[in-house]
Amino acid sequence: MSEIILKQLAPRGHLRAAINMGNFLLVTGKEANGDPQGVSPDMAKALAHELGVDIELISFSRPGELADAIFEDKWDIGNIANEPERAKSINFSCPYTLIESTFLVRKHLNFNTIKDIDNEGIRIAVAERSAYDLWLTENIKKADLIRAKSIDESFSIFQEKQYEVLAGLRPKLFDDIKKTKDCLILDESFTYINQCIGSKLNNTEAANFINKFIKKNIDNGFIKSLLIKYNVFGKLSLPKN
Repeated sequence: MSEIILKQLAPRGHLRAAINMGNFLLVTGKEANGDPQGVSPDMAKALAHELGVDIELISFSRPGELADAIFEDKWDIGNIANEPERAKSINFSCPYTLIESTFLVRKHLNFNTIKDIDNEGIRIAVAERSAYDLWLTENIKKADLIRAKSIDESFSIFQEKQYEVLAGLRPKLFDDIKKTKDCLILDESFTYINQCIGSKLNNTEAANFINKFIKKNIDNGFIKSLLIKYNVFGKLSLPKN
């Protein structure tokens, strides 16, 4: 293993991997020792194995907290969704999996497209600082974005306040709609969330190494095997190289 790659990715002799606990598709449980369990932790472990170093998994309850922690040098890699604002301080890899984002809407409003939703007086519940919240912030011009502290809380306020729209990940919205009586999920998607491995800016060798690692593990079927292992294949999709 190249010394410069090890210096960039594991300067302390082990890999500090930040994991977003708020992504229920990529973190599906906890190990007996309390470490996160799922596709995202397993990807980090596989990268540490490739580097030939031990791993330390560092949990963050929300993606925004994980992104902010780079300024305090709390991690070496961060498994988090790519988003333009975050990319100002994080070097994102190519995606290793994709998640579709769309809307849950009240049936009586007769919304069929995203254009129907972006209108005055429409309230959209959304988990704050999620990748799709950041997309909506850039693209929604007329409707009001009502931010909650978590994905589950965004559904709660959508129901309790009878908001018109809930933004979310399509797999989660399929679970949420079972708890409603008057809603539907739009067929149209407003964005695809690219789940990536983030690293520090200007570490070119590390970035190239991570991209090759991801592409190799898409091609050899390892990432698909993780999606199957954690029962999220179909809820998450594989990028095309």
